[in-house]
Amino acid sequence: MLKNISYTFSLLFSIFSSASFSQADKDTVLLLNGTVIISTVVDTTNGVLTIKNKKNPNKNHVIDNERVFSIRNSSGENIIYTYDTLIGNEFTVEEMRYFIKGEQDAEKGFKAYGSLYGNLALGIASGLTGSFFCPIPPFAFVALSGLPKVKIKHKTVSNLEYLKQDPYLMGYERVARKKRKVQSLIGGGVGLAVGLGTWGVLKSTGNDLIK
Repeated sequence: MLKNISYTFSLLFSIFSSASFSQADKDTVLLLNGTVIISTVVDTTNGVLTIKNKKNPNKNHVIDNERVFSIRNSSGENIIYTYDTLIGNEFTVEEMRYFIKGEQDAEKGFKAYGSLYGNLALGIASGLTGSFFCPIPPFAFVALSGLPKVKIKHKTVSNLEYLKQDPYLMGYERVARKKRKVQSLIGGGVGLAVGLGTWGVLKSTGNDLIK
């Protein structure tokens, strides 16, 4: 009986020890675009960051150090990013931290519904003409979708104090404009396909609307 109890405790200790080691073995890599990667860092030399590939443990994933802001683990945070205007890094470390936070908040909270539905409607209208030039308006919409000023809703901001920081606003706007273009491209493509499909059906049935 005592032997079984002792064995059980030993087994539980091994399991918890392994779990603790596994957690300690994880590193959090923060990229300059706001992406967070949780993996195990293998090497940081030769200008690249080598981490374990989650999909294939037998292979490693390599990331240029120029794309990395920091690596965080149980020992603390190791800043990889350097302030150097000669290589285009015009933000200080603290400013870049605000910039990245802006990117993350926009990625999480900004919704480009106006661009999506606006170009969806334009794509449908253009497709219904059946014209050779019907793709032009939706793609022009995509090109122009990033121009209007980005309105930052307070509910999408993780800390309202960030709004006082220009780098944060720049990071937020960068992602917001990108999302506008992506959503408008999706909306325009779907709308154009629907419009052309409808035009084709109407034409095949001899509908007077397309004559």
